[in-house]
Amino acid sequence: MLEMTREEFEELVAEALDRIPPELTRLMDNVAVFVEDEPPADDPELLGLYEGTPLTDRGEWYAGVLPDRITIYRNPTLRMCEDRESVVAETEVTVVHEIAHHFGIDDERLHALGYG
Repeated sequence: MLEMTREEFEELVAEALDRIPPELTRLMDNVAVFVEDEPPADDPELLGLYEGTPLTDRGEWYAGVLPDRITIYRNPTLRMCEDRESVVAETEVTVVHEIAHHFGIDDERLHALGYG
């Protein structure tokens, strides 16, 4: 497995978030991004996870709720990548993928757009 500290990986996630166009980040609402080392045991290869209510599903009832949660998993990313450049690229794709879920874009559409 490629070696990278948690702090280094968190910085890559922050950099990927910084590359999201400002016109999109302004639309993001009530969402927090976290880094964890390992995904749930039942899905050990999971790179990222979106938990919450997509913007497209929110209605008048949506108030006073906890923030949506995007989690990026460090170790599965490091296990699948061969070098730092591929970690940077994979982290960016994963961050975009999970943010897309926040906007209500499903996996099928993401795959069609090239975000596997």
